[in-house]
Amino acid sequence: LKDIQFIDSYYYNKLELFRFSSSLGKFVGYTEYGVKQAEYRNNNPSYIGAMRAQREAYCLNNVGND
Repeated sequence: LKDIQFIDSYYYNKLELFRFSSSLGKFVGYTEYGVKQAEYRNNNPSYIGAMRAQREAYCLNNVGND
């Protein structure tokens, strides 16, 4: 169960702007705009805490369903 990863990606025009990865525990930007958005979201502790909780709420809750 430790190798399960929650990824929340944000796209615009088929281009990935930024994503949250539960293995890193933070947002990573892939474009100039995405880097700014990642920095903004990483500086919000409540938002980061909520995204980290999504791994447990979404992924681990559905492990045996497939």
